[in-house]
Amino acid sequence: MQLRLQRFQLTKAVPLAISRGTTATAEHLLVSLEHDGLTGIGETGGFETGHRHYDIDAVAAELEAVAPQLAALAPEPLQALEPLLAALSPPARCGLDLALHDWWGKRLNQPLHRLWGLDPGACVATSVTLGLGTPEAVLARLERWWLQLPATRIKLKLGSPAGIAHDLPLLEGVATALEQRRQQTGSACELQVDANGGWDLATARAMLEPLERAGVVLLEQPLAPLLDPEADSAGFAALHGESPLPLVADESCWRLADLLRLAPHVDGINIKLLKSGGLSEALLLAQTARRLGLGVMVGCYSDGALLNGAAAQLLPLVTWPDLDSHLNLVDDPFTGLTLEGDVLIPPAGPGLGINLGISMGQASC
Repeated sequence: MQLRLQRFQLTKAVPLAISRGTTATAEHLLVSLEHDGLTGIGETGGFETGHRHYDIDAVAAELEAVAPQLAALAPEPLQALEPLLAALSPPARCGLDLALHDWWGKRLNQPLHRLWGLDPGACVATSVTLGLGTPEAVLARLERWWLQLPATRIKLKLGSPAGIAHDLPLLEGVATALEQRRQQTGSACELQVDANGGWDLATARAMLEPLERAGVVLLEQPLAPLLDPEADSAGFAALHGESPLPLVADESCWRLADLLRLAPHVDGINIKLLKSGGLSEALLLAQTARRLGLGVMVGCYSDGALLNGAAAQLLPLVTWPDLDSHLNLVDDPFTGLTLEGDVLIPPAGPGLGINLGISMGQASC
């Protein structure tokens, strides 16, 4: 296999503020694997979750270091490459895993969801995200979303460093706007809340009643993720029995071992390809969560349509899609991921079904 890496910039139309800071741009990598006349592509980038951090330079260095090993290998069978992939960090593994899956689907001339036997007709609406800010600014962002697409599922970021004094007025303002929208249009909007680990246990408990009163349908990652698995699980366990809302683990859930330890204490998990290390682990997580009776969310960071298109292959398994980052980009280089209303459709093209729409310049490796 011939490995190529190309860096590219992604710029948000509206910067996104969460409990850990504000993001306006992100630098990502296009990972290309060429073999036997076919090229598989994947996207990856750095990210941080409050307790773990991956830098784009380190991810690129990992992939460049593994290029000589790949040169002597073929992209199939994928199982034979598992030891090599397992040695990589999650985002480096993700880039390679996506490119390998894309190559495999192109070899067989089928989209991944069809090879997995999934039903694209089972997909449901994606949520769109409202970041932290003043109620006026956040409501203006909501109106912008409604100009772009139906937006029947709204995810509101809370967990502000300014504390509950910021979160409560913001929650009330958005809930009121959604009720006004229902009265005006006759269509109800679902409200989800993601605290991104911005609350301690006492604050999370204090927020439960206001969240329920506001009609929130799920609470995602209320507590900060912890490196100690037992302590991390204990936080969800303490809150789960008291919460009238489904609890969803995001930053705390990376791989199957995390899902299994958290399963008794949560109602769902948020799978992100950069966390899971690509589609191999993500598919396992989604199928296992469903067998355990848990809801499945598939989410994103500051990702382009290639990463979100890869995640969209899983959408028939997903209860709460959250793949909106590419909809907030002014320079997304990828095409092929389409919406019907606010329902993302798994790309029908072979492999990931996503194409490179513009030239990115010189490649490395």
